[in-house]
Amino acid sequence: MGIGGSIALLVIGAILAFAVKDTDLGGWLDINVVGWVLILAGLAGMVLTLWVWNSRRRRIVAAPPAAATTDRYITPDGEQVVERRYTERRY
Repeated sequence: MGIGGSIALLVIGAILAFAVKDTDLGGWLDINVVGWVLILAGLAGMVLTLWVWNSRRRRIVAAPPAAATTDRYITPDGEQVVERRYTERRY
Protein backbone atom coordinates (compact mmCIF):
# COMPACT_ATOMS: atom_id res chain seq x y z
CA MET A 1 0.00 0.00 0.00
CA GLY A 2 2.77 2.43 0.85
CA ILE A 3 3.09 5.38 3.17
CA GLY A 4 1.01 7.67 0.94
CA GLY A 5 -1.95 5.30 0.77
CA SER A 6 -1.82 4.71 4.51
CA ILE A 7 -1.81 8.42 5.27
CA ALA A 8 -4.71 8.94 2.84
CA LEU A 9 -6.76 6.24 4.59
CA LEU A 10 -5.94 7.78 7.97
CA VAL A 11 -7.03 11.25 6.83
CA ILE A 12 -10.25 10.08 5.17
CA GLY A 13 -11.07 7.90 8.16
CA ALA A 14 -10.45 10.76 10.59
CA ILE A 15 -12.71 13.05 8.58
CA LEU A 16 -15.49 10.47 8.53
CA ALA A 17 -15.07 9.54 12.20
CA PHE A 18 -14.72 13.00 13.72
CA ALA A 19 -16.05 15.66 11.33
CA VAL A 20 -19.21 14.13 9.87
CA LYS A 21 -22.19 14.57 12.18
CA ASP A 22 -25.00 13.08 10.08
CA THR A 23 -24.34 9.39 10.57
CA ASP A 24 -27.66 7.86 9.46
CA LEU A 25 -27.53 6.54 5.92
CA GLY A 26 -30.44 4.17 5.60
CA GLY A 27 -30.34 2.80 9.10
CA TRP A 28 -27.66 0.13 8.84
CA LEU A 29 -24.56 2.09 7.75
CA ASP A 30 -22.85 4.30 10.31
CA ILE A 31 -20.32 6.74 8.82
CA ASN A 32 -18.41 7.04 12.10
CA VAL A 33 -17.79 3.28 12.13
CA VAL A 34 -16.63 3.40 8.50
CA GLY A 35 -14.21 6.16 9.54
CA TRP A 36 -12.79 4.07 12.36
CA VAL A 37 -12.38 1.08 10.05
CA LEU A 38 -10.46 3.26 7.58
CA ILE A 39 -8.26 4.58 10.39
CA LEU A 40 -7.41 1.03 11.49
CA ALA A 41 -6.73 -0.03 7.89
CA GLY A 42 -4.40 2.97 7.45
CA LEU A 43 -2.51 2.16 10.65
CA ALA A 44 -2.15 -1.50 9.65
CA GLY A 45 -0.91 -0.50 6.20
CA MET A 46 1.63 1.91 7.68
CA VAL A 47 2.95 -0.67 10.15
CA LEU A 48 3.30 -3.28 7.40
CA THR A 49 5.02 -0.84 5.06
CA LEU A 50 7.52 0.25 7.71
CA TRP A 51 8.19 -3.38 8.63
CA VAL A 52 8.91 -4.30 5.00
CA TRP A 53 11.19 -1.26 4.56
CA ASN A 54 13.16 -2.12 7.71
CA SER A 55 13.65 -5.71 6.57
CA ARG A 56 15.10 -4.44 3.28
CA ARG A 57 17.63 -2.19 5.00
CA ARG A 58 19.24 -4.94 7.08
CA ARG A 59 21.86 -6.13 4.67
CA ILE A 60 25.29 -7.35 5.57
CA VAL A 61 27.82 -6.29 3.00
CA ALA A 62 31.13 -8.10 3.06
CA ALA A 63 34.23 -6.21 2.04
CA PRO A 64 36.03 -7.56 -1.01
CA PRO A 65 39.26 -9.44 -0.37
CA ALA A 66 42.38 -7.36 -0.09
CA ALA A 67 44.66 -7.31 -3.11
CA ALA A 68 48.34 -7.93 -2.35
CA THR A 69 50.81 -5.90 -4.37
CA THR A 70 54.59 -6.02 -4.50
CA ASP A 71 56.57 -2.97 -5.61
CA ARG A 72 60.20 -3.20 -6.64
CA TYR A 73 62.54 -0.27 -6.23
CA ILE A 74 66.11 0.03 -7.46
CA THR A 75 68.43 2.24 -5.47
CA PRO A 76 70.20 5.11 -7.23
CA ASP A 77 73.45 3.11 -7.45
CA GLY A 78 71.57 0.44 -9.41
CA GLU A 79 72.56 -2.56 -7.32
CA GLN A 80 70.09 -3.03 -4.52
CA VAL A 81 66.44 -4.04 -5.16
CA VAL A 82 64.01 -3.24 -2.37
CA GLU A 83 60.65 -4.95 -2.27
CA ARG A 84 57.75 -3.53 -0.36
CA ARG A 85 54.63 -5.58 0.05
CA TYR A 86 51.35 -3.97 1.01
CA THR A 87 47.69 -4.70 0.77
CA GLU A 88 44.97 -2.41 -0.36
CA ARG A 89 41.23 -2.71 -0.18
CA ARG A 90 39.22 -1.93 -3.26
CA TYR A 91 35.59 -0.95 -2.78
